[in-house]
Amino acid sequence: MRGMSSESFRVVSQPSSSAGLQILVLKGAFTSGASAIFVDAVAAADAPRLILDLTDVPMVDSMAVGALVRAFVSCHKTGRKLALVGLNHRVHNVLHLTGIAPLFDTYATVSEAEAGLA
Repeated sequence: MRGMSSESFRVVSQPSSSAGLQILVLKGAFTSGASAIFVDAVAAADAPRLILDLTDVPMVDSMAVGALVRAFVSCHKTGRKLALVGLNHRVHNVLHLTGIAPLFDTYATVSEAEAGLA
């Protein structure tokens, strides 16, 4: 598609100023081809509190929705807290339409999420 960014999906781990908190910054379209990258990054994150920053994610597809649910379940089973940050209108709508939005604490910014998960 010509209108979509050609940037490939990636996940970048960022340190947090709070102990026991890890931030994963997702960049690019979160689609079926990106799900494995995301799942691996979440599996590698071992902090008790995890923030997924989706500010630079223009869209998600059904495979991404499934990957987000698996991340939620994984964190929930191990007693970890999970929050989503920076959802644009399109991503927000997909999460609501699929019925998974209530699973996640969502925040506008990383700093708000850090305070909310403290």
